[in-house]
Amino acid sequence: MAMKTIQPLAQETRTALPTPEAAQHLNRSPQTLRIWACKENGPLRPIRVHGRLQWKTADLRALLGV
Repeated sequence: MAMKTIQPLAQETRTALPTPEAAQHLNRSPQTLRIWACKENGPLRPIRVHGRLQWKTADLRALLGV
């Protein structure tokens, strides 16, 4: 499966991103982010939107220094 081209974080207008996009920004697999959410031991905490994990864009920017 080909990786989707993602918007640079500096230009992202959404307040939260779905797990696959957040994982791509962090150069991690989506499953790694899901494990962080489950174990509550990662550098970021997700939010739930309509039952799905979302990752705050501001948190991603802060972690990556964008």
